[in-house]
Amino acid sequence: MLSKTIEEALNNQIRIEAESSQIYLAMACWAEVKGLEGVSNFMYAQSDEEREHMLKLVKFVNERGGHAKISQLAAPNVTFKSFKEMFEKLFDHEVYVSQSINELVHISLQEKDYATHNFLQWYVAEQIEEEAVARTILDKINMIGDDKGGLYLFDRDIENLTVTTAATNAPE
Repeated sequence: MLSKTIEEALNNQIRIEAESSQIYLAMACWAEVKGLEGVSNFMYAQSDEEREHMLKLVKFVNERGGHAKISQLAAPNVTFKSFKEMFEKLFDHEVYVSQSINELVHISLQEKDYATHNFLQWYVAEQIEEEAVARTILDKINMIGDDKGGLYLFDRDIENLTVTTAATNAPE
């Protein structure tokens, strides 16, 4: 059984994950109309992944005797000055999500809800990966600079981007 404090905090995270999905979707649309097919496909896939993260939380809340609430979402930014700015905003958002997950872990420990604490460890590892991917992308964008050929190759290659982190290789 979830405490009201944990249920409220998890419902807040459900909203954050849903907003993350919307942010990625808005970025996918922006990239697509700019002719960045690889970037848009990457963003569409990321949007789907964030929705899955939200659904995982929804199921957990409901299975633990709580009531997952689907709330109104903040509208995402739909335009960007450049694809670099878009990825900088993406990185900043992933750092924000990591902070939110860390706060959830803290609350679960305060509430002595070890089942929720254990459940959240997947999200902790996932956020390490999300931040590493965003940081890797920004590093590549900085290497490209204003080179159009580099942008073309980046757009083509981003769909196959894989980043291995210490959390990715953690024993299960």
